[in-house]
Amino acid sequence: MDDQHESQQPAARGSKVLDALTRAERKVFTRPAPKSAKAQMKFLLTRAKGSTKALAERLGVSRRTVQRYRAGQLKKPQKRLQAALVEETATQWQPQVRAQARERAATSGGMQVEVYAYFGFEASGSSDDGRERYISTAISPVYAAEILRLREAGATEEELHPVVAEAITESYFTDSGSRCRGLRADFTHVRSINFEF
Repeated sequence: MDDQHESQQPAARGSKVLDALTRAERKVFTRPAPKSAKAQMKFLLTRAKGSTKALAERLGVSRRTVQRYRAGQLKKPQKRLQAALVEETATQWQPQVRAQARERAATSGGMQVEVYAYFGFEASGSSDDGRERYISTAISPVYAAEILRLREAGATEEELHPVVAEAITESYFTDSGSRCRGLRADFTHVRSINFEF
């Protein structure tokens, strides 16, 4: 029966849970990140403590290219460099704001999750055929802390799925243990997922 469900479902792609956590962090920025290549380069050089060599290695360009953008001699980067500048800037922008949002989620606020995925179920004494569902629910601070801890420890997508599934089960399906005791839900084939701190 499981083979039949697996063959009917599209294959999962990418690291959707990790990407969703990254997007959630970026939504809490209090100021917009630098937009121009010169401003991005200046910001990234500040974060690299002025080391053009270290920044050039991270961006995959020469030291001279970094110096030219910083001086304003070059203004429009090629697509690969533009993507690297945007990603590096967003990754390093407002670290304290992101840390405060993670701390709030892990201690008091929890997280909101919206997911469209294939959910399968197991319960003591019975089982239910899985199906695709759209679920929006609040995740408790305990699970938010565990998800964020695993992410910081370098967990893979596959390692995060069971924890996120358990968090959704606890919040959405069992209503914090007040119904459907013993239910276990797994989710696969994530089509979309979003978190909000």
